[in-house]
Amino acid sequence: MSELRQLLRGIEVFQGELPGFDPRTAPDDPAELFVAWLRHALAAGVREPHAMTLATAGADGNPTARTLILKDVTAGGWQFASDTGGVKGRDLGERPYAALTFYWPPLARQVRVRGPVVAESRELSAADFLARGAGARAEALLGRQSTPLTDPAERDAAVRASLARLEREPDLVPPGWTLYTVRPQSVEFWQGDRERRHTRLNYRAQDGGWLRELLWP
Repeated sequence: MSELRQLLRGIEVFQGELPGFDPRTAPDDPAELFVAWLRHALAAGVREPHAMTLATAGADGNPTARTLILKDVTAGGWQFASDTGGVKGRDLGERPYAALTFYWPPLARQVRVRGPVVAESRELSAADFLARGAGARAEALLGRQSTPLTDPAERDAAVRASLARLEREPDLVPPGWTLYTVRPQSVEFWQGDRERRHTRLNYRAQDGGWLRELLWP
């Protein structure tokens, strides 16, 4: 066994007191259960419980994943925002489907959301952008995300210029900024167990409602 493999196998998981989860008491709507779990994570002191992994794939089928922030959960689904010119936006333009994963280690809880992605209106997208902090808006206005950077000083100068532009034009919104909604076809809630008797409750969209089913760990 390699030293790294031995190190990885020795890392302890599922430490501390874990919450219980009885699927029989779960609500009919997965969004309701998600919000309850999110609030529980926040109350338990989990840092950045609204951070999620977003996985997309372009026309070639190659997946890309990154961590970003959940913006809202509405009747339509789970929302996040990005520029159409970035990798996320290009992927979604070619293949409008995504998967989200939330993981809260202190609670041994995970939520997985999968489904098609739709772009919201320009008005909602603009409102999302204008609600961001000045630094985040200044960076987004540059439209250079994921492109090669030769010198950090160039980045800093560009951001300063972008901040100055925002001071002159506080209502400026980049044309490609888009609020996206993942319309869930499935939502899985995973509660870990020290003895590996994990509880998995999956919601599947069916006939305008939800079918709930337990899954083997």
